Amino acid sequence: MNSVRLLTPKEIRCRASNLLMRLLFPLLLASSCLAADELTVLDPSSKPAEAFENWLISEFNKLCGKRSAAFEVMIKSEAACRQWQQERRKFFLERIGGLPERTPLNPRITGTLQGKGYRVEKIILETRPSFHLTANLYLPDTPPPWPAVLVPCGHSHEGKAVGQYQLICMLLARHGMAAMCYDPIGQGERYQMLDLAKQRAVFDDAPHVKVPHPNVRLVCTTEHTMTGISSALIGANAAQFRIWDGMRVIDYLQSRQDILGGKIGCTGNSGGGTETAYLMALDERILAAAPGCYLTTFRRLIETKGPQDGEQNIFGQIAFGMDEADYCIMRAPKPTLICAGTRDVTFDFGGTWELFRDAKRFYSRIGHPDMIDLAAPDAPHGFTLQLREAVTRFMARHLLGKDIVVREVTKLPDSFDDNQLRDLSKPDWTAEQLQCTPKGQVMLMPGERSVFQINAETAVKLKTARESGLGPKTILEAIGASETIAEPQVESIAKIVREGFTIEKLALKAEDAFQLPALLYSPAKPNGEAILYLNGSSMKADVSAVEQLVKAGNIVLAAELRGIGETETGLRRKSFGAGRFGRDNLEIFTAYLMGKSYAGMRTDDVRSWARFLKSKSPSVSLIAIGEAAIPALHAAALERDAFDQITLRRMIASFESLVGADETFDQTVNMVHGVLRHYDLPDLVRLAGQERMVIEEPVDGMGRAR
Repeated sequence: MNSVRLLTPKEIRCRASNLLMRLLFPLLLASSCLAADELTVLDPSSKPAEAFENWLISEFNKLCGKRSAAFEVMIKSEAACRQWQQERRKFFLERIGGLPERTPLNPRITGTLQGKGYRVEKIILETRPSFHLTANLYLPDTPPPWPAVLVPCGHSHEGKAVGQYQLICMLLARHGMAAMCYDPIGQGERYQMLDLAKQRAVFDDAPHVKVPHPNVRLVCTTEHTMTGISSALIGANAAQFRIWDGMRVIDYLQSRQDILGGKIGCTGNSGGGTETAYLMALDERILAAAPGCYLTTFRRLIETKGPQDGEQNIFGQIAFGMDEADYCIMRAPKPTLICAGTRDVTFDFGGTWELFRDAKRFYSRIGHPDMIDLAAPDAPHGFTLQLREAVTRFMARHLLGKDIVVREVTKLPDSFDDNQLRDLSKPDWTAEQLQCTPKGQVMLMPGERSVFQINAETAVKLKTARESGLGPKTILEAIGASETIAEPQVESIAKIVREGFTIEKLALKAEDAFQLPALLYSPAKPNGEAILYLNGSSMKADVSAVEQLVKAGNIVLAAELRGIGETETGLRRKSFGAGRFGRDNLEIFTAYLMGKSYAGMRTDDVRSWARFLKSKSPSVSLIAIGEAAIPALHAAALERDAFDQITLRRMIASFESLVGADETFDQTVNMVHGVLRHYDLPDLVRLAGQERMVIEEPVDGMGRAR
C-alpha cells in the first residue's frame, strides 16, 4: 500500500505562492503609472557606476602594490630570486591548465617558394591529435645548419601572411637565421568558428574589414575571447593552446637536421609579443627572446586601455603576485630584448619603462645585467622597421655569435608617416601563395577538431571525475564568495506612497566602497510572504509584474546586484567586443585577473539582500531573471534556509553547455574559472532543493529560448 505524506503548512504556502507567481507573470497588461526616473535610487551626480568600477581598479592597484612590495623583499638574495622564478612558473602552468602530452607531429611540407636570398617551406603540423598548425618556414640560401627563430603572429586576420611578419622573417633569413612564422588559433588558416552555410566578403562583427576566407565570419579577437570563455570554465586558458603550439614548433625545428637545435629564438609583436612573453617564460629551449609591443605593467594597462583578449589574462595572476615583468624575470638570465614603441597607445610605454627597470634589477641581482635590454624607437604600435632591424641584430648576436649591421632598406626617405614606418619595405608574397592547407582553413580538413571540441571532451572527463559530495566550501572557493555575510547596512533614501502600497528606496553598502539600490514594495494588507525579485538588467525592468505581486499581498524587494542597472559599468571606456561580450567585459576581466568572478561577487550581494529581507518576513521566496539567475542559484545552494521557493528565468542550462558552444553572446559575466572541475548548475539545483525550484524559459549560450 502506498503511503501518503501530508504537506506541511510551509510547503502549502510555498506551492500556493509558486502557483500565484506563475499565474501573475503573464498579466503585464496593467502598466505602472510610475516613470523610470521616479524609481532611481542612487544620486546620479555621485556616478554610482563609476564607484563600482573605481573600487575594482583600486583593489587591483592594491594587489599590484603588494606584488611590488614582495618583489622588493625577494630580490635581496640570489636564492630568493630563484624561488620567485620557480613559484611563478608553477603558478603559470597550473592556471593555463597544464600542458597536454606530446603526440606525433606528422609534419607535412605542402609547397615551397623561392625568394631573393631565402626560400619558404609551407608546413602543416599536428600539434594535438586532429588539431593542425599552419606555418611558413623561411630558410636562408646559405649552407645549413642554421639557428631558428619562432615568429608567432600578432592580432592580424591574415596571420602569417601579414606584411610585417613576412618582413621580419625575410630579414632574419637573409642574415643567416631560419624563421618560422605560424598562425595562432583564430587567425590566418586557423579560424575555429567557420560558417559553412554562407560565404561572405566582410566580417559580421566588422563589416568594414575584408575576411581572409569566405567562410570566416568573426574577427580574430572575438574568436580569442570566445575560446577563452570555453577554456576558463574547465580551469584552463586559451593561452594554453597558443603556448603548446609554440612548444611543438620548437619540437619540430629541433627534429630537423638543417636546424641548430640549441640555438632557438622567439620574437613576436602585439599578440605575438604576448605569445613570445609566455613562451620565453615557460620554455627553457628559447635562448634569445624579443617580445614586441606588449610588455607593460598591468597597473598601467588597467588604468588606460583595460584588459585585452581572453588569452592575455591569466586567472588570479595579480592576486598571486605575477605581473608582466615576471615573464622576463622567469627566464633570467637568458638574453631578452624588450621591444616597444614610445608612442604605443595600446600598451603604455610608461609601464614598459617601469617593467624594464624591475627586470633589469632582477637580472643584476643574479649577476647578468647585460642580458636584458630595451629597444624603444619613437614609433607607434607595430613591428616597425626599427624594431625589425633591432631584433635581427639581437638574434644574430646571440644565435650566430656575431654583431652585424642590419639595414632592411639602404636609404630612408627624408620624411615618412607612421604607416610608411611600418612598411618602407614590401612583402614578397600574397596570402594565397603562403597558404598551406588545400582549402585555406584547417577546419575544412577531414576530421579536424576545434578548440571547442577539445575543451568539450575535457569537460566530459571532468564531469565523470567530479566527486558527488558537493558542499558550501567547494562552491565558495570556486566562485570566490565570502564564507560569511556581515549584517547588511541598508540606508533608507526616500519613500513613495501609491494606492494600496508604498515603495521605499534603499541603498545597500557594498565592500565599504559603493552602494547597491533596491525598491522595497510594501502592501497595505500584507499576506505574510516576501519575495526577493532580481532582474538581470534593472530593478525597474518589471515594474508592472512586481506591482501585481504586491497587490496580491506580497512584500517585494526589487534589488540590484553590482554591475546591474544603476551600477552598470563599461560606460567610460570603449570595450573590445562590447556587443558580443557585454559592455562590462573590461571590468569582468579586471576581476578575473584578481581571482574574482562576477558570479561570486554577485552571489554575496544576493545573500546580503536576502538577509535584509528576512528581517521583514520569515517567509522569503526568490525570483531571479537573466544575469541575476546564476548568482541567485549559487546563493540558494549556499543558504538553503534563506528561501522557501526559487524561480529562475532565462538561465543557461549548464556551464558545460558554454564549453562546447563555438558561439556565445554576453557570457563573460558567467565565466567562473575552473568551475567544471567541481560542479555544474544542475548540481546546484539539486543542492538548493529541486522540489522548491522552478526553472522557466531556459536559454542557450546565445540567449535564445531552448
